[in-house]
Amino acid sequence: MHRDQLMETVSEISAIDGLNRPCLDEGYGAAMVPSPGGKGEKKQKVLKVLHVVNGEYYSGAERVQDNLALGLAQFGYGVVFACVKEGRFAETRRAKNVPLYRISMPELGWRKSIDRLIRVCAQENIALLHAHTPRTAVLCAGVHRRTGLPWVYHAHSPTLWDSKRYLKNIVVGLVDWWAARQADRIIAVSESLRRYWVRLGIPARRVVTVPNGVAAWKSLTVRKPPEGSWVLGTMALFRPRKGVEILLKAIQGLSSRGYRLRVLAVGPFESEHYERHLKEMTHRLGLDEIVTWTGFVENTQEMLLAMDLFVLPSLFGEGMPMVLLEAMAAGLPVVASAVEGVPEIIRDGCEGLLVRPGSSSALASAIARFLDGTVDWESMRRAAYERQRDRFSLESMAAGVAAVYGELPLPARMPE
Repeated sequence: MHRDQLMETVSEISAIDGLNRPCLDEGYGAAMVPSPGGKGEKKQKVLKVLHVVNGEYYSGAERVQDNLALGLAQFGYGVVFACVKEGRFAETRRAKNVPLYRISMPELGWRKSIDRLIRVCAQENIALLHAHTPRTAVLCAGVHRRTGLPWVYHAHSPTLWDSKRYLKNIVVGLVDWWAARQADRIIAVSESLRRYWVRLGIPARRVVTVPNGVAAWKSLTVRKPPEGSWVLGTMALFRPRKGVEILLKAIQGLSSRGYRLRVLAVGPFESEHYERHLKEMTHRLGLDEIVTWTGFVENTQEMLLAMDLFVLPSLFGEGMPMVLLEAMAAGLPVVASAVEGVPEIIRDGCEGLLVRPGSSSALASAIARFLDGTVDWESMRRAAYERQRDRFSLESMAAGVAAVYGELPLPARMPE
């Protein structure tokens, strides 16, 4: 039924201008994967899912999208990407073999973007839509209304407190709610985020928690406890809600007390204005020789290996931070603010220490416990590594998402 509706809708759309072709050959609609347990000689076709993403960044949510493209194939699902903004995702993603369409989406006049997505759905034989942002949820809701294709909304953070721009939060939050309530399922990356959507009136049966996951490292790296100077690391798309100002004040306090440390701040800035603000604050606090701003880095593993302790001082707005999972995979203990989904990852005193958000003194005190040897750095790094591997793996995330797909009224699998 979905396929017939889709083809009827496509036949009504006039020639589509500016539709970019995918990065692979046209034949992806007949993608083949080895059958389970086979040696590759027997093949089966896969159901294909169109992941509609923003695309301007390659940060936490984008890493989830990329990891799913790598992990869903083993469960019989093939991924196709559609980006609605120009940016880093297309070039930085690891899933290079996945087709990617560029579908521009203006602030107004979304109909043409919906038309283009419908054309992609027909061309790629898409069975299911998967949105990852409020913007892309609007598009998927529009495609669903015109084609009947089922769709899933992947909620990565609480939109109503996504930033310090409160009026914008309300406007985007209302749009987000309007679109998301039409989804067949909402995937929440943490229990705190699941409760957020249920409080907004979404039936609990339609909101499913699937924790984020990253690829586990083959083994825990062998390292000696730091002696003398420590390297504290943080990684983010730096924006006001990440609480970097709190970290800088904490570092100044620790440095003035004689602690020897350096800070490795990895990631891009939300804007040039905010970049200037943070670097001016760094200079004003006398931390130019202590803090290194790397900007965007593709190989984050090298950065993680250079750190002794990972710090995430977020003020609010965290679903389930991928950077914490990546730090744990690298065997790094963590000091983090106890906001939203963070306590679902880090257990205070086990994989790291949790502090109240917005307090530079509390953050400094927690960091000092590591520097002083009050807490066992080795046991915490081992616990962090094991918890990520056991609870937050790429495989567990992909399996959870595949299970959600399996609950939906998808078209029958294509015959071999």
